[in-house]
Amino acid sequence: MLEELVIENVALIEKVEIRFGRGLNVLTGETGAGKSILVGSLSLLLGAPADKNLIREGKEEARVSGILPVRDIPELAEWYEKYGIEPEENTLLIRRTIKRTGRGTIYVQSQPVNLAALQELGAMLFDMHSQHEHQSLFVLENHRKLLDRYGGLVEETAELTARFQELSRLREEIEKMDEDRESRERDAELARYAAEEIESAALKDGEEEELNGRVELLSSQEDLMRNWDMLTRLMTGAAGVIGSLEEARESVDKLSPLMSGEGEISRRFESASLELEDIYDSLRQAMDRVSFSPEEQAEADERLLLIHQLKKKYGSSIGEINAYGAQCRERLALFESGDGGKEALMAKKGEMEKELSRMARELSEKRRVTAEKLQEKIEANLRELGMESGRFVIDLNRKQTSGGVPLCGPYGIDSIEFLLSANRGMALKPLKSVASGGEISRVMLALKSVFAAQDIIETLVFDEIDTGIGGEVALSIGRHFRKLARDKQIFTITHLASIASFADNHIRIEKKSAGERTQTYVTQVTGDERREEVARMLAGDSRREASLAHAEELLLQNSPEGVY
Repeated sequence: MLEELVIENVALIEKVEIRFGRGLNVLTGETGAGKSILVGSLSLLLGAPADKNLIREGKEEARVSGILPVRDIPELAEWYEKYGIEPEENTLLIRRTIKRTGRGTIYVQSQPVNLAALQELGAMLFDMHSQHEHQSLFVLENHRKLLDRYGGLVEETAELTARFQELSRLREEIEKMDEDRESRERDAELARYAAEEIESAALKDGEEEELNGRVELLSSQEDLMRNWDMLTRLMTGAAGVIGSLEEARESVDKLSPLMSGEGEISRRFESASLELEDIYDSLRQAMDRVSFSPEEQAEADERLLLIHQLKKKYGSSIGEINAYGAQCRERLALFESGDGGKEALMAKKGEMEKELSRMARELSEKRRVTAEKLQEKIEANLRELGMESGRFVIDLNRKQTSGGVPLCGPYGIDSIEFLLSANRGMALKPLKSVASGGEISRVMLALKSVFAAQDIIETLVFDEIDTGIGGEVALSIGRHFRKLARDKQIFTITHLASIASFADNHIRIEKKSAGERTQTYVTQVTGDERREEVARMLAGDSRREASLAHAEELLLQNSPEGVY
C-alpha cells in the first residue's frame, strides 16, 4: 500500500507531502484544481512514461517519491532477486526524477533501476482504473481474458495457443510442399548442385590454414635456396667450417696442456664440433623434405582458390560450408521423398489436430464452470451497486463450421461475450449496446471487486469512474467502496459528495493564486473542514446552513463509526 507520497515541481504543485492510510482514500476538489496531477504523479511512481511538460514552469526538474509498506509474497521476492534490491522492514522507497534535458532517474531503495523494472514493480503493487477503461469492456477479446484470469486458465490457454501455432506452422509446411512442382524441382536442383559441389571439394577442417602456410613456404623458395647454398659453402667448402674444425682440433689438442683438467678442453671442442655438424645435418634433412616444384605451388594455389569460391557461396568457413552441404542433402531427401514425406506430415497434422481438439474441449468445459461462478458473483456485486434487477450473463458459444464441426482458433473453440440486462423485463444485450455510462461504471466496479479478492495487488486506484451517475447509485458505489476497502487500500477521485462521505481519509485539492503565481495545495480534511468540503460538493456552497446540515447528515450516516 501507499503510505506517503511526496510531489515536487509537478505542474501547479510546488511541493506537497501526503500521508495515506488503509481503507478508502477519497480525493476531491473543484474541476481544474489538480486532482489529475495527483493521479498523474502516482502513475509516474509506478512507471508511466515521463513528460517533461509536467515540470513546473521555471524549474529544471520534477520529483516524485513514495513510501510503500509491502507484503512478503513470492512475486515480489523474485523481483527483488532479479534487480538486486532488499526492502527494509518490508518497506520500499521509490524515487523518480524528470529533467527538462529529457534524462531522468529512478531509484528503488538506493538502487537505480530502469523504467521496465519500475513498471514490473508497479503492476504488482497497484491496479489503476479510469473512466476511459470502460471502453475495454467493449472489446470481446478482453471478455475472454477476464474469464480465463478468474478461472486460473491463463497458462492453459497459453499452452493451447502454442499448440495452435505449432499446428499452423505444420499446415504452412504442407502447403509449401503443394506449391508449383516446377518451383520445387528448381529448388531441388539448386540443393543438389550445392551438395555435390561441396562433397566433391572434400574440404577438411584446418585445411585452409595448412595450405596458406604451405604457399607461404613455397613462395620463399628462392630465398631459402640462396641461404642454403651459402650455408653449404660455409660449412663444407674448401675453407668451410667443418673442414677447418678438423684442422683446429689438432691445434687444440696441442694447446690443451695449458688448461687444467686433462683432456677437458679437447672434449669441449669436440662437443661443439659435433653440435655444428648436427645442426647442418638437421637443416639438410629439412631441405630434402621440401619439394619446390612449380606444380606443387600451383596445386596449393588452386585449392585455396576453390576454398575461397565456396566460402563466397556457402559460408564463411570450411565448417559452415560443410554444414550447408549437409542441409542441402536433408532438403534433397525431403524433396525426393515426394508424397511419402507429405504423408508423414499429414499423419502428424492429424494427430496434432486431435490433441488440439481435446485440449480445446477441456478448456471450454472449464470456462463454462468458471463462467457460472463469475457471473453469480458479478450479479451479487451489481445488486449491492443498486442494480437489483440487473442480470449479467457470460455467453459461451462454440465456434463451428457450416457443417457443425467445432472450429478451434488460437484461444480455443469458445466465442465469449458479456451480456447485461440492467432492468427487469429488458433483454440481455452486449455491453457495447448499454447506453448508460453509470451502468457500465457499475459493471466495471463489480468486475474489479471480484478480481480484487483474488489479486496480490493491495492498492486500487479509481480515477473519476463515477462520471454520469448520482443519487442512490452513488451511495451504492460508496458502500461498495467501503466493503472493498476492508481488504484493500482504495483511492478514488470523485465529484460526488455521497461517495466522498464514505472516506476513511478525505483529501482536498484546491488551486490558489497569489499575484502572478498559481499553485495547487493538498490538505487532509477532518471535522468541520471535511463537512464544509462535502457541503461544497453538494451545493457548490460550503457555508449555507442547509448544505452544511445535509453534509453532516451524510457524514454521520456513512463515515466509519459515524466519526468524521
